[in-house]
Amino acid sequence: MILIVDSGATKSDWIALNDKGEKLFLTQTLGLSPEVLTKDVIEDRLANNFELSKNREDVSHLFFYGAGCGTDRMKKFLREIFKDFFPNAVAEVKEDTYAAIFATTKIGHQGIVCILGTGSNCSYYDGEKLHQKVTSLGYIPMDDGSGNFFGRKLIRDYYFNKIPKDLAEKFASQYDLDADVIKDNLYKQPNPNTYLATFARFLIENKDHPYSKGVIDKGFQQFINNYIMQFDLATKVPINFVGSIAYYLRDELTTVLKRNDLIVGVIRQKPIEGLVEFHKENM
Repeated sequence: MILIVDSGATKSDWIALNDKGEKLFLTQTLGLSPEVLTKDVIEDRLANNFELSKNREDVSHLFFYGAGCGTDRMKKFLREIFKDFFPNAVAEVKEDTYAAIFATTKIGHQGIVCILGTGSNCSYYDGEKLHQKVTSLGYIPMDDGSGNFFGRKLIRDYYFNKIPKDLAEKFASQYDLDADVIKDNLYKQPNPNTYLATFARFLIENKDHPYSKGVIDKGFQQFINNYIMQFDLATKVPINFVGSIAYYLRDELTTVLKRNDLIVGVIRQKPIEGLVEFHKENM
């Protein structure tokens, strides 16, 4: 049995294939980012999934693509956990950027591949190798154009009284914006980046409001300036995206890309289906 995993900060999608490439089951766990979770938490999230626990000894290969897996230390940390949980499996751990690449870009083809979900990232794929210009420092100083970026913007503007009154009242009616609640989630609870990203749904649902249009446009332009334009070939190769922010705001994203003379490529909500096709072709 082969397990293919696309793990974001919020949730992880798992698909099991047999030796013929046929799907055996699909399941989900919460996100398994090693940068923000302890060994015990990750082990609990694995153990609490019925399908994974039931089939743990039948897994021969595990292909894990995850947020927070950009360093050798984090990859080793996860491989050791997987070795214990899936005792008969050979585990390969790659950062989530590779999931985005394999899901949107054919091997041998060039492209810039971006992640716009809970967090954000951007890489150039030359057809064989991955190239990055920006080393991520996480959600606090970076993650431009992401769910947590927009969530942080909404909270700040609400408290600085910069959201128009009609939209601010609607925002307050849908979320608990009490200062103590916000601070508890940001400074005492796990996954503050995921918490911030929950507010981005409000921006998507109200994307036609003039305030929202401005926030979305500036956020995407900031992502383009700081991430995509780092690459010399930015205007010459397709710009591909995966992630819920890119998918649900694809019209707005496309507008900003075209304004910057960028080539709009593939935009997927989730890379998992593309990953399955990639691994079936390379089994």
